[in-house]
Amino acid sequence: MPPSVTEHQTGPAGRPHRVSVAVYAQDLVLRIGVIHQLRQRPEVELLDGADADRARTSLVIVDSVDDEVIALLQRLQRNAATRTGLVVGTFESAALQRVIECGVAAVLRRAEADQDRLLHLVLALANGEGVLPGDLLGKLLSHVGSLQRSALDPRGLALSTLTAREADMLRLVAEGFDTAEIAQKTSYSERTVKNVLHEITTRLQLRNRAHAVGYALRNGLI
Repeated sequence: MPPSVTEHQTGPAGRPHRVSVAVYAQDLVLRIGVIHQLRQRPEVELLDGADADRARTSLVIVDSVDDEVIALLQRLQRNAATRTGLVVGTFESAALQRVIECGVAAVLRRAEADQDRLLHLVLALANGEGVLPGDLLGKLLSHVGSLQRSALDPRGLALSTLTAREADMLRLVAEGFDTAEIAQKTSYSERTVKNVLHEITTRLQLRNRAHAVGYALRNGLI
């Protein structure tokens, strides 16, 4: 269940600040249904027509995300005065990145869009917050993690690529120590030091120790 939506900010005279909302929908029946639910709540001021552009929040109600919906979201994104939420019937995870790029800050599935959840969505948008169903949040986090790994290294390099032993040895190489000195400082045999450094260069497809040190420094691994 969403948190209580009866708590909202009040003005200097104790009167509640009403959040202005514009509702957009491809289907007139859907639009009327959402407007009917929100009109019953004193926290909301519904705007229509020419006044819609000054709404603090915009709700877009659709069956699914297609090119027409993306075009509407992009138009709303150009209006800096409004934050946009999407209420959608079916939602493919592949569409998540597209709608976020269009400035959508909250998503609610239409099957869950009762009056309280709609109001919670509106108030969250007005407060600068984001709202996503749990499964979509998980997909978003996975997607962000994938982008981060891709940006860090096209071969999928992650911060955990080097073990602590490998990182320690590369730091010593970076400080100018040779194999015998690294072996003495780390209490490993020279053979082990050579094998570890060879493993690093082979696994990361690097040319030599110097290349490995530069690579690790550039990517924050040492």
